[in-house]
Amino acid sequence: MKKSFGLLFLLFSLQAHALSFEDAIFPELATSSRALAMGNAFIAKTDDAAAVFYNPAGLGTVRYPHLHLSNFTFESNKGALQAASAGSGLSTIPNAIQMYSLDGTRKILLDNVGKLAHSRIHALPNFTSRYFSMGYLFAKRTRAIVNSATSTTGFEFADRTDHGPYVALNLSLFGGVIKVGASAIYLNRSELATSVDPAVTFSEDNHPYYKGSAIVVTGGARLTLPISFLPTFAATLHNASGVSFTGRAAGAPTSIPQSMDVAFSLTPQLGNSTRIHLEADYKDLSEKFANVAATRQLLLGLELDILRVFFFRLGYGDGFGSAGLGVKSRGLEFDFTTYAVDTTSSAFRGSEDRRFVIGLSSGF
Repeated sequence: MKKSFGLLFLLFSLQAHALSFEDAIFPELATSSRALAMGNAFIAKTDDAAAVFYNPAGLGTVRYPHLHLSNFTFESNKGALQAASAGSGLSTIPNAIQMYSLDGTRKILLDNVGKLAHSRIHALPNFTSRYFSMGYLFAKRTRAIVNSATSTTGFEFADRTDHGPYVALNLSLFGGVIKVGASAIYLNRSELATSVDPAVTFSEDNHPYYKGSAIVVTGGARLTLPISFLPTFAATLHNASGVSFTGRAAGAPTSIPQSMDVAFSLTPQLGNSTRIHLEADYKDLSEKFANVAATRQLLLGLELDILRVFFFRLGYGDGFGSAGLGVKSRGLEFDFTTYAVDTTSSAFRGSEDRRFVIGLSSGF
C-alpha cells in the first residue's frame, strides 16, 4: 500500500510540475557528447563505449580494445552559465561548480529568478573491445528554476541520479553484415520532481527521493549491406526485459518505458583518409511516450572523419540544430558539443534550451 501511494504521488508530482527530462528523444542512460553533436542520431554509427547504451550491436565495429578509467562528460545550459557568471568574474568558476549540486543550484538561482538551469555529469570508467564491454555508470542530472524568490513553492526542480555496473556482448554474423548485441546494467536510481521554498536550504532528509533498483537490458541490431556507401539499418530496444524498479525510501521511481528506436545511415568514402557519415533516426517508434510531436522524434546527424583523428559534426534533434568538434587518439578523446532541447511538453520548436557539453576520456 505504501509503495502504491508513493508511486501515485510521484506520478502526480511529475504531472503537476513542468520540469522533467527529455526521455522520449534522449532515452539513453548515458548520453555521448559525440552523439549529441549529431542530434543524438547515433544508433547506426555507434562504434565506441557508448554502444552499450545506444545500440550494443555497435560493439562489433569497435576498432581496438581500450581501458578508460577517466571517462567524463560535463554539461551545462545557457541559463546555468548566465546565472553562474552574473556576479564578479572571480566567482564564475566556483558558481559553475556549485551548480552541479541541487542546493548549490538553489543558491545561485535565488539571485537569478526566471533562469532555467540544467546540469549533467557522467562518469563511465570502462573496458571496451570488439564484442565486449564492461564498466560502471554514474550519471547525475538536474533541471531547476526559481519562479519566485518569495513563494514557498518558488524553487522547482527535477533531479535524477543513476549508478551501477554493466556488461555488454555482441555477436557478428555473415562476416559482420548482421550484428546483434545486448547490455545489462544493475541500475540504482534516485529521482524527485517537485517545488520547494527557495529560501530554505534543501535537504534530502526533508524531501525523500523515490529510490529503487532494476536490471535494465538494452538490445540492438544492425544490418550493413556490403555495397557502396555501406547502407545500414539499425534498431535499439530500451528496457528490453520490461522490468520495473524495486522501491525504497518514498517509493519506486517511475518505470523506464520499453521503447524502440530505428535508424538508417550511409557512410561514403571521400578519399583515402576522409569519410562522411549521414544518419537519420526515429525515436520511440513504439510510441510509449505520450504527447510528443512526431516532428521532434526525427533526428538527423552528420560526422566528417579525417584520418580517424579529427571529427566535425552537425545534427538536428528535438527541433533544433547541434554541432561539435572532436579529437581522438588511442589514449585520449576530447569532444566539445552544443545542442538544444525543447522545454515544452509536446509542441514543435516551442522553447529552446541551448546546452554545452565537454567530453573527456583517457586511458590505454
